[in-house]
Amino acid sequence: MAPKRGLIALVFLLVAILLPGLTAQGKAPFERDVYVITISSSINPAVSDFIITTIQRAEEENAGALVIQLDTPGGLDRSMRDIIKAILSARVPVIVYVAPPGARAASAGVLITLASDIAAMAPGTNIGAAHPVAVGGGKMDETMAEKIANDAAAYARSIAEKRGRNAEWAEEAVRKSVSLTEKEALEKNVIDLIAADLSDLLDKVHGLKVEKDGAVYVLETRGAAVRFVKMGLRHRILNALSDPNVAYILLMIGIYGIFFELSNPGAIFPGVVGGICLILGFYALQTLSVNYAGFLLILLALVLFILEIKVQSYGMLTLGGIISLFLGSVMLFKARDPYLRISLKTIIPMIVLSALFFGAVIFLAVRAQRQKPKTGFEGIIGQVGIAQTDIDGRGKVFVSGEIWDAFSERPVRKGQEVVVTGKEGFRLKIKPLDEGEET
Repeated sequence: MAPKRGLIALVFLLVAILLPGLTAQGKAPFERDVYVITISSSINPAVSDFIITTIQRAEEENAGALVIQLDTPGGLDRSMRDIIKAILSARVPVIVYVAPPGARAASAGVLITLASDIAAMAPGTNIGAAHPVAVGGGKMDETMAEKIANDAAAYARSIAEKRGRNAEWAEEAVRKSVSLTEKEALEKNVIDLIAADLSDLLDKVHGLKVEKDGAVYVLETRGAAVRFVKMGLRHRILNALSDPNVAYILLMIGIYGIFFELSNPGAIFPGVVGGICLILGFYALQTLSVNYAGFLLILLALVLFILEIKVQSYGMLTLGGIISLFLGSVMLFKARDPYLRISLKTIIPMIVLSALFFGAVIFLAVRAQRQKPKTGFEGIIGQVGIAQTDIDGRGKVFVSGEIWDAFSERPVRKGQEVVVTGKEGFRLKIKPLDEGEET
């Protein structure tokens, strides 16, 4: 009995030792939830952090796979590389699915798709045009442009080769900005499959083998529970701030708020709102690599608007401010790609509103300057009063509820109406109010 018991114990021990290895090399228990995230914006630091955080969460919660449903015009190189590093080192299979129909994986989206364990596209989608562009507002010289293109091409080729995909096309996508439809991408071995929707995708990837850290796993996604992971409030705010249009609006609100606070010290609310908006705006500018020539033109416009209140330029300073504001807005994010520029639909209304606002402020300021003073000695000029004494040189008059010393070049009788024409020191200069004279 003892030998049999020892043999049974030895068998159990061998099974316990060998089973994990056999499972990893053959079929892993991937009958677990499939996580799905949707990216339908440019690739920016907020999106990068969201994807990396979700990959980590999927690993910690032992997910069966992570699906990134992608629709992007491209984005920032640094954010793209952070995402790719996270995908390549992930311990959970990562599937990039270019969807829904009409979506695209352009620029940075190309390399993210190539880096995935399984790349898929929906019908009516396209992939390509990964040539690097300058987003800092300046034009790259030929030498620098060639260096950046060579670096991006080598990076794309290395990723494609690692995943066993078409490295020649990956390099052409960077150097020549070529694009493919989903069918062409499948034929050229750029992607692994075409799926009509998410359910079709999970059916088609079921049974596919994925290599992770030297171990080969078999995906079991058919019928798996799907968990949609959405961006939290923090990521949604940061993602919104990475939109050039939002950054521009925040910057303008911030400038106006600070202007109001400086114009009316102690108002507090405009200063607080302006300060918050400026900080958020500067964060977005740092993220989007702002062209500071455009930013300085916007500040110049603000200075010109303020000077119009102080200097009578007959509207020339205001016109210069409007032109400076328009040029600065157009130049603020100078790039060929529309998603890295401010839309004219945002610029024009903001300029019109700014022009109307400062125009109204200037009009009210000029009108206030031209109004006759209502207080002090200047406010008494032109007022009508009553002589309190006979005035043949000097006397007393009652004006604006007070009795004043007065003098007149013409005799005035007590009780006669008089009008104030000037002053000398603390004495009023008056004259008789002739019948029919305007006051």
